Formats: sequence, C-alpha cells, structure tokens
Amino acid sequence: MSPPVIVTGAAGFIGMHVAERLMARGERVIGVDDFNAYYDPALKAARAARLEANPDFRMVRLDIAAAEAFESLVRESGAVQVVHLAAQAGVRYSIENPFAYERSNLAGHLSVMEACRRQPEFQHLVYASSSSVYGDRPQGGAGFCEDDAAAEPVSLYAATKRACELMSFAYAKLYGFPQTGLRFFTVYGPWGRPDMAYFSFTQKILAGEPIEVFGQGQMARDFTYIDDIVDGVLGALDQPPERGSNRILNIGDSAPVGLMDMIAVLEDALGRKAEKLFRPMQPGDVTQTYADISRLRALTGYQPKVSLAEGLPRFVRWYREFYG
Repeated sequence: MSPPVIVTGAAGFIGMHVAERLMARGERVIGVDDFNAYYDPALKAARAARLEANPDFRMVRLDIAAAEAFESLVRESGAVQVVHLAAQAGVRYSIENPFAYERSNLAGHLSVMEACRRQPEFQHLVYASSSSVYGDRPQGGAGFCEDDAAAEPVSLYAATKRACELMSFAYAKLYGFPQTGLRFFTVYGPWGRPDMAYFSFTQKILAGEPIEVFGQGQMARDFTYIDDIVDGVLGALDQPPERGSNRILNIGDSAPVGLMDMIAVLEDALGRKAEKLFRPMQPGDVTQTYADISRLRALTGYQPKVSLAEGLPRFVRWYREFYG
C-alpha cells in the first residue's frame, strides 16, 4: 500500500477540495488543521465532517508550527508527499494581528520543511504561495510572470508568503528535496472562505445590507474557480522538479475581471441588486492581479475551464443550500 499524502489546512477551503480529489483517485490522505477561529469554525468543522465520511481520510488536529509533533506525524505516517496549504490568510487581518502570521506562515512553513527534509526518500513538497507577492501593479499590460521581481510586498501577509518561497529555495539547495510553490490567484467557489469579497457580498446582499466596494470599484482580480485550482495543484504534485529545486508556478485563470463586473454577475445569480457604498483602497490591497499561467500549462496541460459567469452561480447554489 502506498503511503498517505499529508494535506495541511485540510479543513480549509482549498485543502478540503484537494483532499477530496486525492481520495477520488485512490490516495489515502492525512489532513492536518488547527481549526483556528479566524473565520467561522463551524464551516471548518462541516468541511472536516465531509472528509471524515471517507474511510481513506484521517484528520489530525494540530498546529503545524508545533515542529516536534508535526515531524512525528510525517515520520510515523511514512508520507513522502506533502501538500502544505495551512496558513494565516488575509491581507487586512495581517495589519491587525501581525504575530499570527509570524507563527502560522513563517514558523509553520519552517516546521513543515524540517519534517520533510528528515523523512527518508521524501519526494515532493507542494506549498501555497500567493499572487500578493508581486505587489501592486497598474491595470493593463501582460500577466504577472514568475520571473518578475517580487521584492516590494504591500502587506505583511504578502511578505510572509515571499519569505516562505525564499526559505524553500534555501532548503531545496541545502537538503535536496524537491519543492513547488504555487502562487494562487483569487480562488473562489463552493465551501469558500467567508472573508473573501464574493462570499461576504453574498451574505450582505441576501440580508438586505449594503456592501462596501473598496478602491472605488476600480480593482480587478484573476478569479479562479476551485475545481480549476485543484487541477493545477494535483498536476504540479505529480510532476516534481529535480532534486535540489524549488520551482515557483502561478496558478490562476489568466483572465482578470473588474470588481464591478464580478458584482454584476453575483447580483444576477442572486436575483437581487446590491446597495453599494464606494470606499477608497484599503492599506495592503492591490489594484489588480493577473496570472501568466504558461509555465504551469507547459508542465501539466493546465487549462482553466470554469468562467466566473458559470462559477459564481455554482457558489450561490451551494451558499443557499448550506445556510438555508
């Protein structure tokens, strides 16, 4: 029997979907999550319950920054592949609670790498980075490319994600085990994160409350549907780089959509108009995101399939079912 794949952040949005897809193709999965209260723990518990209904899944409640405990888990499980998705997310929250990012993102990433490098015959660590490492760019022009400078993050969250990439370059060179950092671009879909704009807008519109539209509605995002993201994650996992390498790959839709256009699609899916309160750009936010996905496509055949016009209504259907 092949060893299980460890997925950190398995009670999270992307983590749950990755774990489900791994099991659908016959893998055993050990999920790791600390179920913190950054957003509604009941949503995380519901995701975990969905996973635990599968006999090929085991959930371990653990803080990844607890280095000895995480290393013991990797060693005793025999895992040689880790998909590391656990992190303290959110740009705005990083301004209010900076030390949460130090522990979850920096100490947590170091803990995961230490466990992997000590595991005999370890094959591949795939970890979540973020499009936020590129900093702010004016709208227009070409997509963000992995070779672009990522030297001026505008939030602590972005800085920790870039730091994790640099730590991985060092560990790949020092210890030889292959790593892949995936720079995610605005992931959305069923079971999503309540702190994301499309999710909070849905809550407020259905409650008859106004929505706050930051950046005066002039921002654009490369919205990427969760099923497409999972395609890319597993494609990258199955194609490890050579030993001693830390490969960086964008994973997005490569078709940025304006914030006002996203709101229009959401209004149509909900059958309601939003009352909009326009606000200036918030500290740490960026004007647009836009993924150049040519490297991931060349490596895995990655091709996003779900447009925002199709994906947002799917999210709305899930939201109505889940929240009644």
